[in-house]
Amino acid sequence: MTEINQQQDVQEAIREAVQSGSDVHDKIKTITLKALTERQLDMENIKSIAEEVSKGINEGVTAQSEHAKEVFSHAASALDDALAIAAEASKLAIEEAASKVNEYSQHDLDSASKDLQDMEGMFLDTLEKVVKGNQVVADIVGDFVNHARQSGTAVGKQALTALGAMKELPHLGKETVISSTVAATVTLAQIGSGILLGIAESLQPSPPKK
Repeated sequence: MTEINQQQDVQEAIREAVQSGSDVHDKIKTITLKALTERQLDMENIKSIAEEVSKGINEGVTAQSEHAKEVFSHAASALDDALAIAAEASKLAIEEAASKVNEYSQHDLDSASKDLQDMEGMFLDTLEKVVKGNQVVADIVGDFVNHARQSGTAVGKQALTALGAMKELPHLGKETVISSTVAATVTLAQIGSGILLGIAESLQPSPPKK
């Protein structure tokens, strides 16, 4: 499946989940986590998925004649929760990388830490960015984002927790590098993807006993 098809599939699944009006939070969280686990856990992919999910939410809410505000709140909170889980996986990946002093430089870990720091802003900016045409939806999104900036988000709180924990990690030397920074970044993303997959699988409901 091409990347464009993947993006369209995510957007369509989110739109349908929002339009269904039932179990919106759980459906969107599940779809978002599945999309995150199918790609490497780097900031570029996280941003891309957040945008696809936000577009699907926007399309679904636009078609809602009533309860639009409530449905949007459930949907946006689900995206927030999924991104918080991704932030947790990123933190664990950084901690694992920090224990492998011979493979990573401080630059690699600092770059990954900055990505964590930026996740809340990216989430809220993306929600605002994809709103088009419908003033009612724009107002709903604006209210949600303004409230979230004041009261905080799940991904923002998780990122703060992660950054606090990472201050306890040993400081690596600048000279500790592998063949290229790109290679290190990819490896960090691969570690994070594996951790996220494990977390996502643990959140799946157990199959009913026969």
